[in-house]
Amino acid sequence: MKWVRFRVKTTTEAEDIVISTLYDIGLEGAQIEDKIPLTAWEKEQMFVDILPETEEDDGKAYLSFFVEKNEDGSITVNGEQTQVEEMQATILQELEDLRVFCDIGEGSLEVDETEDIDWINNWKQYFHQFYIDDILVIPSWEKVEAKDQDKVVLHIDPGTAFGTGMHETTQLCIRQLRKYITKDTLLLDVGTGSGILAILSLMFGAKHAVGTDLDICAVEAVAQNCRDNGIDPRDFDMMIGNIITDKEIQDKIGYACYDIVVANILADVLVPLTPVIVNQLKPGGIYITSGIIDDKEQTVVEAVKAAGLELVEVTYQGEWVNVTARKPA
Repeated sequence: MKWVRFRVKTTTEAEDIVISTLYDIGLEGAQIEDKIPLTAWEKEQMFVDILPETEEDDGKAYLSFFVEKNEDGSITVNGEQTQVEEMQATILQELEDLRVFCDIGEGSLEVDETEDIDWINNWKQYFHQFYIDDILVIPSWEKVEAKDQDKVVLHIDPGTAFGTGMHETTQLCIRQLRKYITKDTLLLDVGTGSGILAILSLMFGAKHAVGTDLDICAVEAVAQNCRDNGIDPRDFDMMIGNIITDKEIQDKIGYACYDIVVANILADVLVPLTPVIVNQLKPGGIYITSGIIDDKEQTVVEAVKAAGLELVEVTYQGEWVNVTARKPA
């Protein structure tokens, strides 16, 4: 499959209006390249493991729109076939019209062709082996070196389900899990994604893990990562559903049976989750939460206390927070 890319050079201030204008003529899904630092809100909402390094904002922005190329060389936009040259002329005219109302900077247009876009494999240019304390996290396309043979080795690839261990919140959870896991630990991982927290818990010696997620993609991601790390599938049960609102899922997961519940989710989800998850914890059980940007710390702490849990510890890494609590015995 081949794609035609229309790449507009503009200013960061004009990004939104250029995108909106080109959306109106049928170009959708803009890929934005700029050097604007992410706001705290954006970091929380994106909550991704791998963010390319950025330089100081220079006010420039590049907007790329991809359109699939037909076998006869034409492209289809808004359900109608047209030629690349015709679309190019239309885009240039729209950009010229915009100059009357705002400063769009250079407003130039590049048109090129690219082969089938492999979004998942493109992550390989960003994701390389790294360490979390004495844990080596390594993708399938790299080898464990002799100097790392004595480390805990976690094999994991970026994919459609969240979780490689690179994000600060994941690392915060991992460190807390190591403090509390024993050979008898029954663990519940809410929002398990790739299963990294539950898999590492089993590698640390936990007896059994249960993971829940809303995304069906998590099922295959967990299965693959279990295979890659030698985890017996009988030790990790995976369930799809919303534990906050779905009584059937709550019943299936079980009540008062988990020594540890870990939830690496956004703060706005932790607030309604916490009073529900208390019921899954054993008396004396540990509740480990993250996904909390620093200005949401107090919100989560208050939710934990309101649910009747005892605050044990708050830890930090960068702009992110981990809140650990205990259910009274």
